[in-house]
Amino acid sequence: MQRRFNPLEADAKWQRIWDEKQSFRADDASTKPRSYVLEMFPYPSGRIHIGHVRNYTMGDVLARYRRMIGHEVLHPMGWDAFGMPAENAAMEKKVHPGDWTRSNIANMKAQLKKLGFALDWSREIATCEPDYYGHEQALFLDLYEAGLVYRKESAVNWDPVDMTVLANEQVIDGRGWRSGALVEKRKLNQWFLKITQFADDLLEGLKGLDQWPDKVKLMQENWIGKSQGLQFRFRLDAPVGDITELEVFSTRPDTIFGASFAAIAADHPIALALAEKDAQLAAFAEECRRTGTAAAEVETQEKKGYDTGLSVIHPFLPDRRLPLFVANFVLMEYGTGAVMAVPAHDQRDLDFARKYMLPTPRVVAAPGDEDKPIGEEAYTGPGRLINSGFIDGMDVEAAKAAVIARAEAEGWGLGTTIWRLRDWGVSRQRYWGTPIPFIHCDGCGVVPVPKDQLPVKLPEDVSFDIPGNPLERHPTWRHVDCPQCGQPARRETDTLDTFVDSSWYFIRFASQPDDRPFDKAEAERWLPVGQYIGGVEHAILHLLYARFWTRALSHIGLIDVKEPFAGLFTQGMVTHETYKAPDGRWLAPQEIEKRGDVFVVSDTGEPVTLGRVEKMSKSKKNVVDPDDIIDQYGADAVRWFMLSDSPPERDLPWTASGIEGSWRFVNRLWRLFGEAGERGEDGSDKALDRKLHQTIDGIAKDIEALSFNKAVAKIYELANVIEKAAPSASRAEAIRALALLVAPMVPHLAEEAWADMGGEGLIADAAWPPVDPALLVDDEVTIAVQVMGKLRDTITVAKGLPKAEVEALALAAPNVARTLDGAVPKKIIVVPDRLVNLVV
Repeated sequence: MQRRFNPLEADAKWQRIWDEKQSFRADDASTKPRSYVLEMFPYPSGRIHIGHVRNYTMGDVLARYRRMIGHEVLHPMGWDAFGMPAENAAMEKKVHPGDWTRSNIANMKAQLKKLGFALDWSREIATCEPDYYGHEQALFLDLYEAGLVYRKESAVNWDPVDMTVLANEQVIDGRGWRSGALVEKRKLNQWFLKITQFADDLLEGLKGLDQWPDKVKLMQENWIGKSQGLQFRFRLDAPVGDITELEVFSTRPDTIFGASFAAIAADHPIALALAEKDAQLAAFAEECRRTGTAAAEVETQEKKGYDTGLSVIHPFLPDRRLPLFVANFVLMEYGTGAVMAVPAHDQRDLDFARKYMLPTPRVVAAPGDEDKPIGEEAYTGPGRLINSGFIDGMDVEAAKAAVIARAEAEGWGLGTTIWRLRDWGVSRQRYWGTPIPFIHCDGCGVVPVPKDQLPVKLPEDVSFDIPGNPLERHPTWRHVDCPQCGQPARRETDTLDTFVDSSWYFIRFASQPDDRPFDKAEAERWLPVGQYIGGVEHAILHLLYARFWTRALSHIGLIDVKEPFAGLFTQGMVTHETYKAPDGRWLAPQEIEKRGDVFVVSDTGEPVTLGRVEKMSKSKKNVVDPDDIIDQYGADAVRWFMLSDSPPERDLPWTASGIEGSWRFVNRLWRLFGEAGERGEDGSDKALDRKLHQTIDGIAKDIEALSFNKAVAKIYELANVIEKAAPSASRAEAIRALALLVAPMVPHLAEEAWADMGGEGLIADAAWPPVDPALLVDDEVTIAVQVMGKLRDTITVAKGLPKAEVEALALAAPNVARTLDGAVPKKIIVVPDRLVNLVV
């Protein structure tokens, strides 16, 4: 083992051998304990990035470790392959979305293989292939037959750049989640999945997800948005057509005496009726429709209103009239499309009231604040009711109950529960997605495609010369006979939201029969996924949809699993410094160099401004290409860096010094493995044996907890101890065990070392080293020896050594003897196993 470690040679060699032996292929017939380890599958953008590498390295370490402890492991990989970027590429590059996508998949698969991930490629899926989306169409029809799919005209979020509908969850700060364009409101006929039917179950289910991050559970809880309060009716002071009342919902009925106005959405029936005769109101309503619908957008936009001239009558104070506004912060999709506004105790209402000079009476106050006026911030804290008639003096909860009781008794309101969650609109006006399997017939209406005609395949001959959905313009594809009456009819040209594709792919990984989406018994033997790893940005979108879809399949009897992911881990991002040239251009890391103490542009010598450490992005050029790093340092150094230093849930700053340090440690391990045959004359080293077994036990626990940086730290410690130890049988055994301990992290190096050590078979198939429980307990302790309270020496003794023997060893310690210089201590204080203090 004298030769220098050659990572590129070792990487290629062992990756080829693993492939030939199909080392990581999961065996459905195995009787071993099962472990399903899965990282969120990637979109095939063309290149993997360092963030992917970190994500998949974490899962790979766990999967390899689980194999070593005797589990049958399912660790698959696939591609979330439908979506708008492929259509955008088709328009920009004049290529077919399918060709672009499949070429990208080939490139990214080759990149992932270069990193030596222990993946079961036999189960690879791409959601853009008919053998996947055809089964998805069948499941969609199953849900339709069960009443969980429906079609209706609805106000939708319209992305004017991607020219498609977006779900509420896909609108981020009022903009399309992919295009970044300001979202508009439109009315279209859309397909919906009835996720609201499962709202309570989705919320309740979060309580059992004890291996999920609390922040993700809270995000889902807030998005589902269960609110309890009062649904009631204001009387209008004048009818609008045949409308005489305004129905509202409030989670704070206790503040009803503080209401100073009411507001309705631009699409509320009252607003629509008034706008027919009021051109200014019609124009204002149209302006409202052009704004975003996301909660963040609604909360942060300037509050605007239009006074209808109408008022509503306060239910407890018949002489009090509250002006009725059409307001841009009220959405028809939420609640009743109308609100009771209490400016003193709701910031949104307060901002509106200040703008339109409306009253802001305080009705809840903490002790001593009863006469304190409302300033720039609404008061939302605890307190007792004031200025509120029969509920004065009550606390908030008691006042809520009292108002609800009175409203129910008098017949104008009802205590009720509402949900923020809305049904999932899955129609997308684009080509590159799963065709929705329905046919529109003038005679029969909307008709499901018969299952024996699935998959409904996308046509290959499409053009992207004109914006919009090419399926609408296709000369033949959309024209089909009705399966019921045989008359000419039209295919549905909308395709499914790509989040449908990722809502069940983990089930298809577990079971892949040709004739149906999955085999129930086979899938249930793997599910739920034991450990799921991915970004927190999917907390609401993908993770909520997957939880719903699994429940829906359970509801119709296709699978007896409700929660798809037992364990969830959300990793941090990989970040990098940013660099700017004097003219403001962003510079890539390879465009700069350090000269002395300053960074300059390599070609020109111009000074470079160092920017913040940020998430890697192409726009800021602070992206590191994994291929370049692998070619320079090998896969194992990259993998080791991904696991080192930062806790995996935190961001990891990429640095040149960091990867170089990882490369040095890989070579240090290689040199150490070369000493495995040096046994020396000494038989054993008890301290080293104990350190080894404590490390084996500790690393196992760290990997199970996904605390990879802690496992790495323990390996560094063990390597230091081994290097300092004299040659012995213990040292040789420790080196051999060390190869097993690092095998999940640096597998190519470990395989090469294992082969040179004469290890049996592949280290990928080897067992995790056993632990001797007796060696986990320290039987020696180091005791501090003080003279007059000052530390003079330490002694290592057997744990629980009798007091007299401890005293004798303390007096004989060299530094203590010198300090005493023949003096006899007046008193010796012994704290067992910790301390000796000599008083002279």
